[in-house]
Amino acid sequence: MTLRELRCYIRQLPTGSRTRIATGDKDSIWGLQEHLTAVVIDELRTANWQRSNEGVEKRKQSSPPKPVPRPGVGGGRADKNSPQRLQARQRALQRAAERKRALAAGEIT
Repeated sequence: MTLRELRCYIRQLPTGSRTRIATGDKDSIWGLQEHLTAVVIDELRTANWQRSNEGVEKRKQSSPPKPVPRPGVGGGRADKNSPQRLQARQRALQRAAERKRALAAGEIT
C-alpha cells in the first residue's frame, strides 16, 4: 500500500474516528450538529448582550461577546510568533536591507 492510498483510506474514515483526530484532522472533531449548536449559542449570547445594553450610553456598554471557538475554523489572528510569520518577516527585513544597500551604492535611484 502506498502512502497516497493510506491517506485516501484515512480520509474516508468517519469524521469522529480516533485515527482522523490523531492525524491532526481538526475538522473531524465537530460535525454539522456541533457547528449549528455553536451558532445558536453565539446568537443567544449576542441577543442577551443587546438587551442588557439597551438604553445604555455607548461608552458605558459592555463589550460584545466573543464567538464560541470552533476547531478547524480559523477565526482568530495568526500567531505573531509562528515560524511562517517569523520567516516572512525575516525575508522582508533582508529585502529592505538589500534595497537600502543598493540605494546607498547608487545602483538604483
